[in-house]
Amino acid sequence: MPTVLLIGFAPESIPGFAPGAVAAQLDEGSRRFAEAGLTEDQCLIDFGDPHPERKIVEHLGRGPYDAVVVGGGIRKPAELLGLFQTVVNLVHWQQPRAAIAFNSGPTDSADWVVKALEQRRNR
Repeated sequence: MPTVLLIGFAPESIPGFAPGAVAAQLDEGSRRFAEAGLTEDQCLIDFGDPHPERKIVEHLGRGPYDAVVVGGGIRKPAELLGLFQTVVNLVHWQQPRAAIAFNSGPTDSADWVVKALEQRRNR
């Protein structure tokens, strides 16, 4: 079974955000990973953590991973561009063989991982 690391924000750590709905979507996303035959590991970082790279590197070191999803709001808003760049580089440096995938929300991560793994196989 391919293994996947999902990197995103812990819903309960985002100020002014109702975490219940996102937690339910993460659960749905996990169900879809299982249905797709993918083993999922989650690295949910604290929105207010000044050094999230420590936790990310720790999780990346648990690999190898076949794919890594960068989601959970890390790509947007523009103020998070520096974090997004850091996360992508950490994935590239720590897991150079992993396909990198992005999602539009917690429930479609498995779909994007399958596409990224197909792209890697076909190159």
